[in-house]
Amino acid sequence: MMIDDMVTVATPGDSATDERLVFYISDGTGITAETIGHSLLTQFAGLRVNTQRFSFVDTPDKAREALRQIKAACGERGVRPIIISSVVEEAVTAVLEQSGALILDVFGPFIGRLEAELGQQRARHVGHAHGMVDFAAYEARINATNYALTHDDGGNVNYNEADLILVGVSRSGKTPTCLYLALHYGVRAANYPLTDDDLENMDLPRRLVPFRRKLYGLTIDPERLRQIRQERKPDSRYATIAQCRKEVAAAESLFKAERIPVLSTTHTSIEEIASKVMSALGIQRQLF
Repeated sequence: MMIDDMVTVATPGDSATDERLVFYISDGTGITAETIGHSLLTQFAGLRVNTQRFSFVDTPDKAREALRQIKAACGERGVRPIIISSVVEEAVTAVLEQSGALILDVFGPFIGRLEAELGQQRARHVGHAHGMVDFAAYEARINATNYALTHDDGGNVNYNEADLILVGVSRSGKTPTCLYLALHYGVRAANYPLTDDDLENMDLPRRLVPFRRKLYGLTIDPERLRQIRQERKPDSRYATIAQCRKEVAAAESLFKAERIPVLSTTHTSIEEIASKVMSALGIQRQLF
């Protein structure tokens, strides 16, 4: 059983007594439970949650150990925990139901209706949701990830095989978006960081000109950019608000002059950025 660290999602003005404990439990990686659970929890404005993921809980004994740790985490709070589960094994689910927690089965609302519609019972394959079933799709993800890594921050400028190229100032969200696109969609995404020289010339860098149709710009609020850069290079010219404002303004002017589609990453999740970029560039890929 793998246990991920507890993560707090807070909103200003909340107190610790107002938080709810939420546990994602899965017999696989837990990615499905966590993704769906996060989407559900964000529907409740101002909610403060502490989350923890228990992965590979595929036996009753592992489920009992998870419950022991959940009970210890809850302590004397007096508020029952919430368990968001993607467990398919009935014996494991039966143990979880003894917890007294609110249990949300992410598959439960759909399985019965699908079985009725398809005329067959589901096969209870533990961890099947993230199994390596389609080797071609798996290879596409690996190749796309390798491509993103070797074409990060202008390190390799052979963009002939790129599906798209993200352009923006340093720390505007290019690299994590490229990796997300590769891992989840098998998209070959490169990124190009706009340097001071690029921004002073106010012309599209020559190496990008042949690939104009693949370009998508990312921008960011200068204050947020300053915070990110300050964490990486504290008290440097690179992290000053003046430098951040200068670079962002120049980049946005370049995008406008070159008619490059652009999106602000300031308050946008990686998932949303990826979806909007693919839609804007007409890239149709299914989620792996």
